[in-house]
Amino acid sequence: MLPLLLQQAAAEAAGHQSHPGGTLYVVATPIGNLADITLRAVHVLGLVQAVACEDTRVGGQLLNHLGLHKPLLALHAHNEQGASTAVLQRLAAGESVAFISDAGTPAVSDPGAVLVAQAAAAGYRVVPLPGPSAALAAISAAGDPHGNGFSFVGFLPAKGGERAAALTAVLADTRTQVLFEAPHRIQALLQALALQAPQRTVTLCRELTKQFETILTRPAAELATEQAGQPHGERGEFVLVLHARATAPTLPDEIPTPALHTLRILLRELPLKQAVALTADITGLARKMLYARALALRDAGGDDA
Repeated sequence: MLPLLLQQAAAEAAGHQSHPGGTLYVVATPIGNLADITLRAVHVLGLVQAVACEDTRVGGQLLNHLGLHKPLLALHAHNEQGASTAVLQRLAAGESVAFISDAGTPAVSDPGAVLVAQAAAAGYRVVPLPGPSAALAAISAAGDPHGNGFSFVGFLPAKGGERAAALTAVLADTRTQVLFEAPHRIQALLQALALQAPQRTVTLCRELTKQFETILTRPAAELATEQAGQPHGERGEFVLVLHARATAPTLPDEIPTPALHTLRILLRELPLKQAVALTADITGLARKMLYARALALRDAGGDDA
């Protein structure tokens, strides 16, 4: 009864939209909590003639939960090139096909990019159905006040040398970074972060949207110690947000020594704005640059390096 009611609600919410044949739908699916499926996704999965899945067993379970029965096509990292050709053949016949990864938004860390590129190059319509994303869920819960956008890293290489080089590059980037990690490597990654960047703030997200969801924000050193003592610390799926490094305030642009000397003399005798205006007239330098330096001089009590 519930799947039928869900399909009816989905049809009412999304049924007015146009769904022409020969369309590839890239559909985001829940990352753990089945309630996160969108009504539009339910409706489209019910309309398409076939569903390409990263794992047909996982995709089949989702469709069964929704009360849907569709032909399933295996399309994963090891067969994406050939499997994409089979999907394009269906699109050429006027069918519409949906692609779903095991969880979340396809083509982020999961397969899908090759399929989308081939479909678009062949002139077929590609329609994204946005929805759950582990990376965005982690970012939203990290509370990174210094973040200005973020860089998605995904999984680091598994091999030692490549992994160490990749982690060094990640830590050198001052932006917010989002990493995925496998359960059997999570402790090693936390220890590496604690060793190389002990004070860098890290948000650890475990089992996002699931029953035992855990979200911790700590300095890297503290987080590694805390997680090492957890009896089930290596179970589940992990997303790490490496917070952006707070940047030191930039000094005003360099001012020639004679101009700086003039500014200092005028500041001793005149209000700040008037001293800046006269210095700008005398030296020809930009008022904005002079004003910033005048503020620095005033805050430093007349001396700055």
